[in-house]
Amino acid sequence: MYKNIVLIGFMGTGKSVVGKELAKKLKMEFVEMDKEIEHQERMKIKDIFEKFGEKYFRDKETELVKKISDKEGIVISTGGGVVLRKENMEALRKKGIIVCLWASPENILKRIKETNERPLLNVADPLKKIKKMLAQRQKYYEKADISIHTDGYSPLQIVKEIIKKLKEYEP
Repeated sequence: MYKNIVLIGFMGTGKSVVGKELAKKLKMEFVEMDKEIEHQERMKIKDIFEKFGEKYFRDKETELVKKISDKEGIVISTGGGVVLRKENMEALRKKGIIVCLWASPENILKRIKETNERPLLNVADPLKKIKKMLAQRQKYYEKADISIHTDGYSPLQIVKEIIKKLKEYEP
């Protein structure tokens, strides 16, 4: 049994899709943090942002991290900004192997442009915003134990690569 596997990375890099497949393959429980927060708050993430603001959402995210990081044997798909709080990453790392999924800004935009569920990208030039946010978050994403580039790969190929790297990984 693996420790927890924590998927981090920018929105649109495949954390949810890959996380579900990874959990199924490894027979582990899957927790998608954004969906959990939506369930707890009984509203969509974009509505939480609109009604209460980003700080409120980040506080809810941190509460959830504290709750789930003590569990074992789960695959956790985090929100893209979970890395912004050091306490989140310390808690997730305690019993987890951190796997960062990467994608190019252009692929991220392609993957998420069909939805208006991304409150931070409802701007005139989303590609420019993605590049700016990626640059700001890169130093946090680079602290992952394992990094996987997802451009041009299917979720199943990414899952296989994660499993291969997990076998090589020794904390």
